[in-house]
Amino acid sequence: MSEWVQTGLEFCKDSGPEDIIAGVDEVGRGPLCGAVVTAAVVLDPERPIAGLNDSKKLSEKKRDVLFDEIREKAISWSVGRCEVEEIDRLNILQATMVAMQRAVAGLSVKPTLVLVDGNRTPEFGCPARAEVKGDGRIAEISAASIIAKVVRDREMIELDRKYPGYGIAGHKGYPTKAHMEALKALGVTPIHRRSFKPVRECLES
Repeated sequence: MSEWVQTGLEFCKDSGPEDIIAGVDEVGRGPLCGAVVTAAVVLDPERPIAGLNDSKKLSEKKRDVLFDEIREKAISWSVGRCEVEEIDRLNILQATMVAMQRAVAGLSVKPTLVLVDGNRTPEFGCPARAEVKGDGRIAEISAASIIAKVVRDREMIELDRKYPGYGIAGHKGYPTKAHMEALKALGVTPIHRRSFKPVRECLES
């Protein structure tokens, strides 16, 4: 596992042939609406996937292709999430940690090491390590970032149909100028995070 390298990405260097490495990443901490979505992926070194990278650096078309390939070739993959109500109750950081735990718990195999993009990890019941900018360096985390982003982006397109006028399909819930103007003009929807300052201020006004 430690010897496999492609396109600048590699499997965890300090793992052995019997280790089961899960990469974890999240999408949706910054938006004003919608769930925070996480993914956990255990890749198969015998079935390499070319082109893995930080999902933000890939085109939508490339992400969609890799999304299907990861689901086909991975040993296991799982999606975890926290909804708006949980985000407002817990705060976004804690909600993200819970969503990560749910993603790992949903894997069909129990990992021996979990690698998380960022600078902190929740408790998974097994060893875990935070990897700053891991989504651009470690294949398992890159795969997780792609799964999480495609799942959430598709959900936001559906929510755009349900709540037209906010431009959700375009900005995916992030606080763009268009989103802020729509909030002021149309009001707060059930999918908006009331604990986030711009939404809270809109409700108060």
